[in-house]
Amino acid sequence: MLAEIAAANAAFQVIKTALQNTGDIASAGKHIASYFDSKNKIQKAVNSSSKSDKSDLEEFLALEQLREQEEELKQMMIYLGRPGLWGDWISFQAKAARERNEAAKEEARLQAIKRAKIEEYIEFGFIAFLIVGVGIGILALVIFIIKGKAI
Repeated sequence: MLAEIAAANAAFQVIKTALQNTGDIASAGKHIASYFDSKNKIQKAVNSSSKSDKSDLEEFLALEQLREQEEELKQMMIYLGRPGLWGDWISFQAKAARERNEAAKEEARLQAIKRAKIEEYIEFGFIAFLIVGVGIGILALVIFIIKGKAI
């Protein structure tokens, strides 16, 4: 989680500098995407981590810092960007989140298909092993009977 926090902070500083120097949000587009990707990773880490007193405080402070940075970014987009930029950004984030969720669902579906195929191959292998084993057993029994009559 520390790496994501550092990445978010670094991206935020670049965004802030770009907006203050140029007033053009497009020049910081890559860093904005990096910032929000890091933010999403931090939120996922916070939601999935085991809880302890120390980590609760660290997680709260990290999320609070991100909230403050996002509020500052919002103000910069509103005052330094074109009209409606913040609303467009919110819409873009929602669309990107839907696409990430769809991609995750598709990945889970493909993993389930892959797992089912592996289970099918294992089942086929087990059945083939049984058939070969029974065949060898029957052949051994036939050979034993034939040798028994020959004596």
